[in-house]
Amino acid sequence: MKLRLCAIGRMKAGAEKELAEDYLKRARTLGRQIGLTGIDVVDAAETVHDQPHVRIARDAETLHGLYPKGIFAVALDGKGKTLSTGQLTEFLQRHLDGGTLQIAFLIGGPDGHAPETLKSAGLVLSFGPMTWPHRLVRVMLAEQIYRTVTIMVNHPYHRS
Repeated sequence: MKLRLCAIGRMKAGAEKELAEDYLKRARTLGRQIGLTGIDVVDAAETVHDQPHVRIARDAETLHGLYPKGIFAVALDGKGKTLSTGQLTEFLQRHLDGGTLQIAFLIGGPDGHAPETLKSAGLVLSFGPMTWPHRLVRVMLAEQIYRTVTIMVNHPYHRS
């Protein structure tokens, strides 16, 4: 299975980008043991427009172009379902065992996801009710992916 992190907004050089890349590099390395064939990050610049509804719609079009149609999508949204790390691990393990070829994690722009994106996602996932900056969401997602992989390979990183 392959994971793809699709985001509206590009990461600039800095601590957050380095940290996210480090977690993903570690996850790629350990993930081979469980059949994780790759983790890609693709992003696009935010839409520039005065009207939020126009930005959301254009960002949605851009976001949907970052991953192939027909793959399982997980949209990150503050109003989504909260999962524990164990539940996220179970979710990914079910997809690995079930033969899912690819999962796309979708990070929207500053105005959030379009309703169509949320409707079409197989899972709408929340990191809690607080609003998180785009850069930190990427780091948190990368860390949780790494953490789930360490749990699956019985690495001592995670402590419950």
